[in-house]
Amino acid sequence: MNASHLIGRCFAPKFLLAALAVVLPVTLQAGVTIRILGDSDVGAGGKWMRAVCQEWAKKTGNTLEYVNRPKDASDTLRQCQQNWAAHSPDVDVYMIDVIWPGIAAPHAVDLKKYYTDADLKQFFPRIVENNTVKGKLVSIPYFTDAGLLYYRTDLLKKYGYSDPPKTWEELAEMAKKIQDGERKDGKNDFQGFVFEGTASESITCNAVEWIYSFNGGSVIDPDGKVTINNPNAVKALDNAKSWIGTISPKDVTTYGEDDARNVWQQGNAAFMRNWPYAYSLGQASDSPIANKFDVSVLPKGGDSGKNAAALGGWNLMVASYSKNPDVAADLVKFLASPEIQKRHAVDISLLPTRPELYKDSEVIGKNPFFAKMLDVLNNAVSRPSTVTGSDYGQISAAIYQNANKVLNGGESGQDAVVNIERVGKQILQ
Repeated sequence: MNASHLIGRCFAPKFLLAALAVVLPVTLQAGVTIRILGDSDVGAGGKWMRAVCQEWAKKTGNTLEYVNRPKDASDTLRQCQQNWAAHSPDVDVYMIDVIWPGIAAPHAVDLKKYYTDADLKQFFPRIVENNTVKGKLVSIPYFTDAGLLYYRTDLLKKYGYSDPPKTWEELAEMAKKIQDGERKDGKNDFQGFVFEGTASESITCNAVEWIYSFNGGSVIDPDGKVTINNPNAVKALDNAKSWIGTISPKDVTTYGEDDARNVWQQGNAAFMRNWPYAYSLGQASDSPIANKFDVSVLPKGGDSGKNAAALGGWNLMVASYSKNPDVAADLVKFLASPEIQKRHAVDISLLPTRPELYKDSEVIGKNPFFAKMLDVLNNAVSRPSTVTGSDYGQISAAIYQNANKVLNGGESGQDAVVNIERVGKQILQ
């Protein structure tokens, strides 16, 4: 029980309540089974998390069952919502996307019971704020994320470029020159630029970046005004369509994160938009591109545009339907601890949610690009999830379905923004 509950029953003065509101230690059971719906098998995250969860189980004398989830985030959300709707006790801990706290809040234990204010100050405050819904701490930050531009340093040098592109126009020009040159040298499958173009949350992230970079706004502003229907947003989507079949393969419209990474990591692309997880995989000893690439902020939409990186990341929540919430919360605290987050960063290059770890010499030594991540995170843009709350799935579906149609040639950028605007206004009426 939280100490403030005890004090409150004694009718203590408010100043005393504030001074003594601490989290009391919880005596944990042993020999129980905790089930976690954790990271997927995209990259190394799932395998790594399984192993670390088993360390916790051995340490505490409990049993850990790892629940498989789809690779696609949208499919994962549907799986979570089915469990929550059924009030299912079959999953105790969920790893949830940074955009889901508003959806998950009614089904989550308030984790403030297990963390002091001092504990929470050790995380990025922006993420803690994101994860707090109407005063309830829905989830604890596990790792953060932001979109990056990956580029082949060896190929830029080969074709006379000293720096990565600053604008999308420069990227298209550079990608075409490198692509044509590599194909002339016999690499017929070489691509200029690969990214996540499938009709899922993946392209919602890309579309938000494109639109913001062209000064097209954030789809829906924090006050609930739908802003997507503007000429700059149209230009951004039509610009992305111009890549298909020129610097990007036609089937990029079916690519998820790992599809793009596989093309890139095999050495068959000059540029890639992806998340930080791809860095350590690309630098692995058996990778054809190890030590031949670097990362940068994503390009601007012209000289007057802005750099933009979709804010991502995943968090850990305890389901209110868990039969062992205290034990489940202990697993959450273990996974989000400084020690485990450091290992997470060193082993598979996932970004910590604790600022102190960006000063750690071992973390930076293993992941030199982390030193650039402050610039990237400072340019991070949020998807319109907070303002739409539990209806976010509808607006995201409108974004990714229409953006995908534009890429496939099924509609224009103008058609897309009109359709997205209509759904946004229906949600917010």
